[in-house]
Amino acid sequence: MKRAKKKAAPRSRSIAGLAVIVLVTIAVLISLGIWQLHRKDEKHALIAALTQRLAAAPIALPPKSQWQNLYPGHDEFTRVTFEATMDTRPDAKVFSSGSALRTDISGLGTFVFVPARLRDGSVVVVDRGFVSDGSNAEPILLQVFRLTGYIRFPEKAGWFTPHEEAAKRLWFVRDHLAMAKANDWGEVAPFYVDLESSVPASALPKAGPLQVHLKDDHLQYAITWFALALAVAATFGFWIAAQRRR
Repeated sequence: MKRAKKKAAPRSRSIAGLAVIVLVTIAVLISLGIWQLHRKDEKHALIAALTQRLAAAPIALPPKSQWQNLYPGHDEFTRVTFEATMDTRPDAKVFSSGSALRTDISGLGTFVFVPARLRDGSVVVVDRGFVSDGSNAEPILLQVFRLTGYIRFPEKAGWFTPHEEAAKRLWFVRDHLAMAKANDWGEVAPFYVDLESSVPASALPKAGPLQVHLKDDHLQYAITWFALALAVAATFGFWIAAQRRR
C-alpha cells in the first residue's frame, strides 16, 4: 500500500504539472484567436476609412503652414488638388513589380518621382505614375498643371530591402525625403502626392486612381487558433481518460 501511494504521488504531480502547461497553452491560443478578431475589426474599419477617403471629392492641398500637422493615420490617401509646375531636373525612380493599390499595372517597372513647385515657391514631390520595364518617361512640359492625387507618406526600408542606387537615381522604397536629399531637390513637403491621372494626359508614366486591396485573413486565423485550442484540450482529455482506465 505504501509503495502504491508513493508511486501515485509523483504520478499525480506530473499530471498536475502537465495540466498547468496545457491550460497555459490553451489560454495563449484563445488569446491569439481573440486578438485576431480584434485585428479583423480594426482592418474592416481601416478598409472602410480608406475606401471613403479614396472616393471623396478632392480638397485643396493644405498650405505649407499646416504640413507638419498632417500624419499618416489621419491624412494618408486624402485626395487633394493643386496647381504646380513640375521640375525638369532629373527624376527619381522606385523599382516595382506591380502595385497592391492599382490593378491596371503589372510586371516589372518603376514609379517616377519628381519635385513640383507650388505658386508660393514651396515644393511637393509627386509620383507621376508607372513606367513598365523597357519604356521611358516622357519629358515634362515647363508649365503650370492642375494636379489631383492622394497624399502619401514615406516608406521605411525593411531588413531585406536593397539599398538605393543613388547614382542611377533608383530606389526600392517610396522614400521621397531621401530622394530629395540625394538629388538636390531642396526642402520638400513631409508627404508626397500620388497622381491619379497622367501629366501630360495619356503620357508615360501611367498614373491612375488607387483602390483598396488589403488582405483580410484575420477571421481564418482566429478560427485556426480556436481550433488548435480545442484540439489541445481534446487531446489532453483523451489522455486523462486513458490514464484513468489504466
